[in-house]
Amino acid sequence: MKIYKLTAFESNGEKILDEAFEANNDDEAKQIGEKRLNEIGALDKTHRCTSPTGQLLLFHM
Repeated sequence: MKIYKLTAFESNGEKILDEAFEANNDDEAKQIGEKRLNEIGALDKTHRCTSPTGQLLLFHM
């Protein structure tokens, strides 16, 4: 399993989420990231999910 990084921010720049999680592949990581963002109500806030190689899987401003 690979380790992915998920972060989300308020509009004032305050970090509201900064987590690492494991997934088998990029598609699974996107699903896990979207689910976690939805759980905390941050899908419409600035967020990003990056792969272990630095690739952006999810990004919203």
